[in-house]
Amino acid sequence: MLLEMINIDKSFFNVKVLNDVSLHVEKGEVHALLGENGAGKSTLMNILGGVHEKDRGTITLDHEKIEKINPKIAPQLGIAFVHQELNLFNDLRVFENIFLREEITNKFGQLDKQKMIGEVEKLFHNMGVDIDPTVMVSELDTSKKQLLEIAKALRKDAKLFILDEPTTALGNLEIENLFSIIRRLKEQGKSFIFISHKMPEIFQIADKYTVLRNGDFVGAGSISEVTPESLTRMMVGDCYDNRDIYVCRELKEPILELQNFSGKGFQDVNLTVNKGEVLSLTGLQGSGCSELMQCIFGCTKPTSGTLKINGKVVSGGIRTLMKNKVGMIASNRKENAILKDLCLLENCYVSEHTLSWKKQKINKQRELEKYNVLSKKLNIKANSCKDLIVSLSGGNQQKVMIARWLNTDAEIFLLDNPTQGIDVGAKSEIYKLIVQLSEQGKTIIMNTQEISEIQKISDRCAIFYHSRLQIVLDRKDINEETVMLYATNAHGIREGQNGKQ
Repeated sequence: MLLEMINIDKSFFNVKVLNDVSLHVEKGEVHALLGENGAGKSTLMNILGGVHEKDRGTITLDHEKIEKINPKIAPQLGIAFVHQELNLFNDLRVFENIFLREEITNKFGQLDKQKMIGEVEKLFHNMGVDIDPTVMVSELDTSKKQLLEIAKALRKDAKLFILDEPTTALGNLEIENLFSIIRRLKEQGKSFIFISHKMPEIFQIADKYTVLRNGDFVGAGSISEVTPESLTRMMVGDCYDNRDIYVCRELKEPILELQNFSGKGFQDVNLTVNKGEVLSLTGLQGSGCSELMQCIFGCTKPTSGTLKINGKVVSGGIRTLMKNKVGMIASNRKENAILKDLCLLENCYVSEHTLSWKKQKINKQRELEKYNVLSKKLNIKANSCKDLIVSLSGGNQQKVMIARWLNTDAEIFLLDNPTQGIDVGAKSEIYKLIVQLSEQGKTIIMNTQEISEIQKISDRCAIFYHSRLQIVLDRKDINEETVMLYATNAHGIREGQNGKQ
């Protein structure tokens, strides 16, 4: 046994967040640590990583009992931690981030930049990652920042790797590369604690599991002996509901039309979306879905083609699209959506006052009344509207983002990976909310790579490959095999082979 955490207790301000929790990880094992947001997973791992000190219990690593751990000692013990929150310096270069506080110097005490760059190039090659070690981190997109965070941990000669939501911003190919690395290190006897809300990933990579709920130990065992449904039920308890969320309804007239629409990352898209429709966009990472959404919202300019809303050609920046009742929740809400230093109320009304910028004063009482209505409607779980938005769970942060756009009377919602980093219970709430909005006549265009959630809520699915729209599937035709055939262009290869016969 590599790691034993036995009877761990932890309280903050007399509130118990871990109660008699135990975790056992063997050498050469991938151990999934599961539970909803607030279950205690991060607290337990922060104790192991030395961020927090346990109140009670014992920790044994490689048969040695450990009394004191801090963030400096943990790496010396062979523990490498990839936190869910990116811990990078945007104003440093890639190789400088990886070697931060561990720089290589020559015999004169000067930084040996070429040696560090060479080691990073070798590391990236082994990971199957295409990142320039000399580029500024600020120039990287979110997925490459996530890979850089993982690379920092993999460079260390650790016994135990803690991966907290490591695939949140990664595409399918990048995830498969990461899993290949994990399997290779497993063969060398390395162990992993893998925290994820994505059930397909858990069953693909994990050997064992431990489930926490509300700070309590619920169960542990072998992945081969459970099902996704039984694990989910352990995580959320009696409230687990696996019924279909989709509601069949009659769609209305076209509300958004793209005609030969091209821009950075996508080409020649022709697409019509109806009022009240839930349309999912999907494809491999970099296929053009996210870029198309950003262009529709005015973040980037199209190079050709037209965008029509309610039959009228629309062009311009973000404010123009907002005036045409379009709202967008960007991918990676922590960097691109929420305003971390503002409270819930301020996050809710900020977009509405971008539209009414000529009004110099904000009527806090009127905004509070609107927030209270939206908070009740969306079931936002928060102590006070004065709390900082970062105090909320991921699911509740997304609800505040939806409230932000409802506050502008938006009719078209562009949701770029809206359930990213959200636990299974909160995902279900977001799905139901999307369907409710569609029933009220709101139009939802959602970008996601999770086929299961496309099936749960979508009327149609538009599949992209290499910046081009391949096909739009009706609901009855949406299944994993068909989606992946078009997303990987395997359908085109099959048609070519049939043509040769």
